[in-house]
Amino acid sequence: MPATQSEKFIVPYHFFRKALIMSAATLYRWSEVETEQLNPLLTRQFITGDQAMFARIVLQKGCIVPRHSHPNEQLAFILSGSLRFDFDDGTSHTVNSGETLVIPANLPHAAVALEDTIDFDIFAPPRQDWLDKNDAYLR
Repeated sequence: MPATQSEKFIVPYHFFRKALIMSAATLYRWSEVETEQLNPLLTRQFITGDQAMFARIVLQKGCIVPRHSHPNEQLAFILSGSLRFDFDDGTSHTVNSGETLVIPANLPHAAVALEDTIDFDIFAPPRQDWLDKNDAYLR
């Protein structure tokens, strides 16, 4: 049944609602995010949201991240290379390209780059010590 002249101009409410809501999403490009050279073997970039932090860490073979802990849950994804995490109970996990290690909050750990490595870490909540540049153990 053909639409009447008045029915042709009816626009659903949700069409206008979507048009009025502005996206709060923010796009980042790693090429435009500040790179910090923390020591000769370690560089870091990070992006922070309200409840999480996403970091890109590049470690040269032999780089050591000294024992530390933080109140943030950490998810470490190795894009390339290999990183060994050591824990106080004597256990260690070698995380290779394509693998992820979940480290609970407040669990002391250290890391060693077994080869040149690109590591992406998610921290929740964001690392306040990194934001404040109060992370001397990395420098």
